[in-house]
Amino acid sequence: MIEICTVGGYDEIGRNCTAIKVDDEVVVMDMGLLLDKYIVEVDDADVKNISAKRLLNIGAVPDIRHIEDWRKKVVAIIPTHAHLDHIGALPYLSSKYNAPIICTPFASAVLRTILRDDKKKIKNDIVELHPNSSYKISDKISIDFINMTHSTPQTVMVAIHTPYGTVVYANDFKFDSYPVLGKKPNFEKIKQVGKDGVVCLIVDSIYAKAERKTPSEQVARDMLQDVLMGTESEGKAIVITTFASHLARLKSIISFGKKMDRKVLLFGRSLAKYVSAGEEANVIDFSKDVKIYRFAHKMRKAFKNLKHPEKYLIVVTGHQGEKKAVLSRLARDQFDFKLRSGDHVIFSSQIIPSPVHVADRKILEDALKNRHVRVFKDIHVSGHASREDLRDLVNMLKPNHIIPAHCADEKAVAMCNLAVEEGYVQGESVHLMKNGQRISFE
Repeated sequence: MIEICTVGGYDEIGRNCTAIKVDDEVVVMDMGLLLDKYIVEVDDADVKNISAKRLLNIGAVPDIRHIEDWRKKVVAIIPTHAHLDHIGALPYLSSKYNAPIICTPFASAVLRTILRDDKKKIKNDIVELHPNSSYKISDKISIDFINMTHSTPQTVMVAIHTPYGTVVYANDFKFDSYPVLGKKPNFEKIKQVGKDGVVCLIVDSIYAKAERKTPSEQVARDMLQDVLMGTESEGKAIVITTFASHLARLKSIISFGKKMDRKVLLFGRSLAKYVSAGEEANVIDFSKDVKIYRFAHKMRKAFKNLKHPEKYLIVVTGHQGEKKAVLSRLARDQFDFKLRSGDHVIFSSQIIPSPVHVADRKILEDALKNRHVRVFKDIHVSGHASREDLRDLVNMLKPNHIIPAHCADEKAVAMCNLAVEEGYVQGESVHLMKNGQRISFE
């Protein structure tokens, strides 16, 4: 029998975690942070002194107490990619299980960087599995890592094969046939898994309401080219911010910086962290083209020596308005580099729709406007599947059951409605789940 517990990410967007039990063995898919609550806690404390118990109590990590009775049965922990809402809780929770962490080389490199930076240790072995590879966990469970596109490299959709059929865990992904970095999705494997029979699809439904196909990252690259090379910027500083984990976006930024004959500088710990991990995993090779400043004292010195900012493309952390990030500190004059009237600030991102991020971004944008800089927003496309991508996935896999994930409330309902359009029945073959609930299939 297959039993699924929706541990986290079903009442909110974040702290993703799902446990799949096959008879007496359990695999745990993802173990992520709820970033709003985690960031508030980190702002008030030294990260290396934060306990798992404290994070559990404030709801910043998945509530693994929902599967306490399965704890000794866990045979693998499988994060699907390197975003913190999927791997960020591993340093706090994974050692509670006598099981390996199975992930891609890039996710492994990011996890090891986090452990090193935060001075944390885990007892789990880390098994690296490349996209489009298979792995036998036990006599009853094997997995396929199906290559996907997303807003960070080496994202995978996972097929969990069991004696009772296959469970597909699709959290997060988009269908981008023209990726800027990496290979396109492995549609052939998805179709093959569908032909072999899928018991249940657990699926990223964050944009199930958006009636579109999510645009390719090539569209974001074109938007960047337009604003960087199609806007008058002679004699002006250009500061750009994006998701540190979005190495494809950084690749485009660096490429256009070189075409503009501007030296590219990266400022911020998270940018340094993800670039370092990407190079360690042989996904990118940015160091030959950029200078990276990770620590505050080196950033201060670099900004102090930046006498001709019009000769540089300055990439910084802080696209959500985070108060401790580089862009907010620039806006507050905490470096010896001043943004001047007419300088360009580009947000190659969108605001994560949470009260904390919305409020922080407003504070930052108001500060930038007071300096009379030119602000360019939403130079971005999403890394998540929209409604028509989800419809394609359902039709390729033809699962017996569907569980919306990575969402809550109306977004989950939107995925249910889509499934109903494709012939599923709510409550019978498509299931609205909450954190901590269980469902079984024989």
